[in-house]
Amino acid sequence: MIFGAHSFLFTFPFTDRSTHVFRTIREIGFEAVELSFNGPGDFDPKRVRKALRQQELECCALCGLFGPGRDLRGTTEEQEGARTFIRSCIDTCAELECGLLSGPLYSRVGRTDPTTYDQRREQLKTVAAHLHQLCDYGADKGVRLAVEPLIRFETDLINTCGEALELIEMVSHPQLGIHLDTFHMNTEETNPAIAIIQGGERLYHVHAADNHRGAPGSGTFDWKGFRDALGYIGYNQAIVLEAFHPDVPDISYAAAVRRKTSASNVELARQGLAFLKILFGA
Repeated sequence: MIFGAHSFLFTFPFTDRSTHVFRTIREIGFEAVELSFNGPGDFDPKRVRKALRQQELECCALCGLFGPGRDLRGTTEEQEGARTFIRSCIDTCAELECGLLSGPLYSRVGRTDPTTYDQRREQLKTVAAHLHQLCDYGADKGVRLAVEPLIRFETDLINTCGEALELIEMVSHPQLGIHLDTFHMNTEETNPAIAIIQGGERLYHVHAADNHRGAPGSGTFDWKGFRDALGYIGYNQAIVLEAFHPDVPDISYAAAVRRKTSASNVELARQGLAFLKILFGA
């Protein structure tokens, strides 16, 4: 198991100019970084890969940004926009020597339509067909995909680990797994620890933040249950601190984080990593 930091906590958008944050991330003690990605042209993957190596960091995941025009269950144009974007994400992962594309791959973030059971099933079938083909593409590039359930205010399609597993069963591809985030789990799961166990070997990626999206250990989330559940399933992938701080306003305000839960974003990162290391005895 390794501990990583999400670029959201230090810079947004992530560009070639953002690579200076790698030194700070490494000095804090992280071993890995998850990078946000909005499309080709954001940054030069080779330059970023070189900067990561200089700081002895690995890119443990690429986080695709699913905004307008990118929706695997949307209009024909939106579906093709999402497919094209996901392929570009996979290509960028390969160039970064990163083996995982994570996030809400299935739909545009913020889409919360009232849907019937039958409408949702049809949407899932559409998404599953696309994801199966994209998983084939990822397999050719050595990149796995992980779908992230989001809180109900950000999507109406996949809110829980069980719903993610439903989609994964429909896709029926070994390249597809689950990405769980403690912030979303804190609201949507009846028992987050049980959800982790339910994910089992399909759990490919984990985001850690407390109930207010601040440093782990500073809120109300059940971290001991989280640790014990990950230990039970033998999870050995990255745990990434995906918290937000007003020091990076463009993304923190978009995530509705407007107040400071730590004095600075760097202090939040230090607090969060220290807590996680103590929690896991690292």
